[in-house]
Amino acid sequence: MKKLVFSLLASTLLSGPALAQMLDLEKDELTFGFIKLTDMAPLAVAYENGYFLDEGLFVTLEAQANWKVLLDGVIGGQLDGAHMLAGQPLAATIGYGTQAHIVTPFSMDLNGNGITVSNEVWAQMKPNIPTDTDGKPQHPISASALKPVVESYQAAGKPFNMGMVFPVSTHNYELRYWLAAGGLNPGFYSPDDTSGQIGADVALSVTPPPQMPATLEAGTINGYSVGEPWNQQAVVKDIGVPVITDYELWKNNPEKVFGITEAFATENPNTTIALTKALIRAAIWLDENDNANRAEAVEILSRPEYVGADQDVIAASMTGTFEYEKGDIRDVPDFNVFFRYNATYPFYSDAVWYLTQMRRWGQISEPRDDAWFDKTARSVYRPDIYLRAARLLVDEGLASEADFPWDSDGYRAPTPAADVIDGIPYDGKAPNAYLDSLPIGLKSDEPANG
Repeated sequence: MKKLVFSLLASTLLSGPALAQMLDLEKDELTFGFIKLTDMAPLAVAYENGYFLDEGLFVTLEAQANWKVLLDGVIGGQLDGAHMLAGQPLAATIGYGTQAHIVTPFSMDLNGNGITVSNEVWAQMKPNIPTDTDGKPQHPISASALKPVVESYQAAGKPFNMGMVFPVSTHNYELRYWLAAGGLNPGFYSPDDTSGQIGADVALSVTPPPQMPATLEAGTINGYSVGEPWNQQAVVKDIGVPVITDYELWKNNPEKVFGITEAFATENPNTTIALTKALIRAAIWLDENDNANRAEAVEILSRPEYVGADQDVIAASMTGTFEYEKGDIRDVPDFNVFFRYNATYPFYSDAVWYLTQMRRWGQISEPRDDAWFDKTARSVYRPDIYLRAARLLVDEGLASEADFPWDSDGYRAPTPAADVIDGIPYDGKAPNAYLDSLPIGLKSDEPANG
């Protein structure tokens, strides 16, 4: 793995902003992990723009082979923290897969994912999709257009396989959400069968993000759900078509988080605040002035030590547009959001949504009352740390008072029906009522069976 290590240069210190309040750091040499996706951008920007150094932090960034290796590194202490799937701290804390108390003081982004199918599947779906007046497919595209294709595979005795990046990934839950909204069962988990394929119409399996296009091209999978730039890579390679973005699936949905162990946060409170300050500054820079810095961010991310994809591929989704079928380029200004809409604030309601999806598909096998969802969310998502970091940035003149939800109770306003593909609203304060409103999936009082 290639390592990026800060050097303390006098010129950097002289050119950086005034350090109004240097915290008394418990630990100043840190190693953070990430996966090669565009939403690791806050880490890269905090590094390249010197925001970590401004806080007195000497940071090493290390690309990780996959999400399991990354999580194990944080739990084992080889990594001090990492760019994580939002489901990872929650799953670890409740003991699904691995038992460890992981917390997050910082949400890394909103949106940023897509669902791509092979050219062959797209050709079979297309007759089922209504068109706009210009002859282009109407978006958002429902999985109901995929249902006859899957049924034809079933009639021929062939499995229909799709890839996602990890069992507790946003991509798994978003793919399942899309399929279920279109009348397809993505399968269930149980204590005795962790494949997630019990009763499935579509078989979902794990593929690391950078390997998605090659796996699709090889015919091992018929489609996948992944973050950028790996949907746009399929378009560039002319091997697949992104059919929907997660922005269309659930407008401004929460995505990755920055995860650390609870022990690290407890033992290193000032260091935790300092690193959160640096990440908030990076997120502000990524979105400020109507995304004016995105071209520079694309150049940074294209470097081999970060994402390592061509600049054009990364820019296709980072600069306000998204390409679906080749040549069908549409404006999607909020496809990647790093700071606006309180993107960086770790809302309890975001955590609760992930927990409802774990419950919906059987990863949480037994019924849980609403209080359990709230308590679990509060044990993992740490807006208290986030707001302490934000307050220091405001006091130092590095952030605006108006940009932070100081009086929030930790819950976003309920998501209206119009913002979700299946037209079912979501209220994080009523998780069991939400589960009961979803047509496909376990109901609130229904245990998982294998």
